[in-house]
Amino acid sequence: MWVRGGIAALAVAAVVSGCGSPGGRDVRPAAGPQPLRAPAARALDSYATKLRAAHAARVAAAKHWRLASVPLTAPPPPARKPRITARKGFEVRGQEELDLPPVFTTIPTQQKVVFLTIDDGSEKDPAFLRMMSDLKIPYTAFLTNKEIKDDYGYFRRMQGEGHTLNNHTLTHPYLPGLSYQEQKHEICGMQAVMKKQFGRAPTVLRPPFGNYNRDTLRAARSCGIRYAPIWDEEVYVDHWEYREDDQDLHPGDIVLTHFRGPDEWHGTMVDDMRRFLNTVTAKGYAVARLEDYL
Repeated sequence: MWVRGGIAALAVAAVVSGCGSPGGRDVRPAAGPQPLRAPAARALDSYATKLRAAHAARVAAAKHWRLASVPLTAPPPPARKPRITARKGFEVRGQEELDLPPVFTTIPTQQKVVFLTIDDGSEKDPAFLRMMSDLKIPYTAFLTNKEIKDDYGYFRRMQGEGHTLNNHTLTHPYLPGLSYQEQKHEICGMQAVMKKQFGRAPTVLRPPFGNYNRDTLRAARSCGIRYAPIWDEEVYVDHWEYREDDQDLHPGDIVLTHFRGPDEWHGTMVDDMRRFLNTVTAKGYAVARLEDYL
């Protein structure tokens, strides 16, 4: 009885203090948690509705592009980005002392994510752009000027979808066979093209064929490059190739493919992406955006 009466008394006191004061002036409610108001509830409902709609669109897109299952959604980017260092055995002399761009094949993470990277820019398949836009799959393009200069607009559309465009040199040479100045021309020259055509000079370079030497990384650093990722797996229309002995995917692996079509492969870029997505999804991996981890 006392507890019930005490609560009633407190309620009366709250009404009195909240509705009147000396002089008839209103007073503000006491600070502290307030009841959930209808607008906030409506906002939550609206957010849930958007999530359901996004998932339904992803399901429909997976069916349209004939995937075996719906691709998994990547987790949010890490609040603290991992420290990227050169893979053991991939360092060059003076790697740390000269603060040279690290060469690596995997991002250090425990999350079941992989990163899709696509090289050169030779094939310009509009169906590929539609597919990746419909499915909301992030990827990073490493571009070579001699392969893209006939249609910069294709890659601007790609950039407009939120995908990152990075440096893959002017002409795709075997860089270790060139002098320091020649390598610098290939890398810095592509930086200038990227800035002119796409509005920014990237900080990420993939050396052609994954080949590099100390001069490559020195030249890259002088051109504003901070990272030089290569890859741990490569996917083709009809098969995968793995760097590691276990022949499998791992959290944080960087996957390579190319802008290629039926003239060079037994299939289209859509066929290539179907193989890629079916494999990673079946193994429980989502595709994340590389730059979110750099």
